[in-house]
Amino acid sequence: MGHFTPELFNYLRQLKRNNNREWFNKNKDRYIEEVQQPALDFIADVAPGLRKISKNFVADPRPVGGSLFRIYRDTRFSKDKTPYKVHVGITFPHRSAKDVHEPGFYLHLEPGEAFLAAGIWRPESKSATAIREAIVERPAAWRKAAHAGVFSKSFHLSAESLVRAPRGFDPDHPLVEDLKRKDFIGSRSLDEKTVTSARFLETFLGACRDSAPLMRFLCEALHIQY
Repeated sequence: MGHFTPELFNYLRQLKRNNNREWFNKNKDRYIEEVQQPALDFIADVAPGLRKISKNFVADPRPVGGSLFRIYRDTRFSKDKTPYKVHVGITFPHRSAKDVHEPGFYLHLEPGEAFLAAGIWRPESKSATAIREAIVERPAAWRKAAHAGVFSKSFHLSAESLVRAPRGFDPDHPLVEDLKRKDFIGSRSLDEKTVTSARFLETFLGACRDSAPLMRFLCEALHIQY
């Protein structure tokens, strides 16, 4: 038996239709049983396999402050005042990470939009420049990491890009489209059948292994251990 069941997706569908505190409080026991606890169990069971891939990424099964993102939305600066997220977010960050803008693995569970990802999302300016400089200095290594082998067969690179080449980089560089990237992330779509299968833990860890070329390149560019 796997960690996640169809009840998780059913709960999220219902939460999307009833995104208010009254409904959530009435169904909080369901949230804990069908969503939170399976996610925490998954994180705990990922930990041993993840350590075999790299000892520098963290699987933290604490219910608060760990790998599982809070279900509560931060609505302070948003026009959307619905109080709850309608997806489950799980992160396995690098042990040196101070926030979400560092290399890591990510699992997103949402009805119709589930996916897993590996890489770095919206790196700060200094980190983005370091990665772009590494691409320019080691173009063959970048092509091998991001555009060849098992990674390119398993993942699609994020399409979010700058309109022009970043300042200080040649707009005619043969890898300019990669230099323009806002994120350096590979993602793979998931269907609910895959997520709720008995072998999903192996599927997720296999994807982490497949992403090793990209993750190693990013860590080396940022001078941190893979």
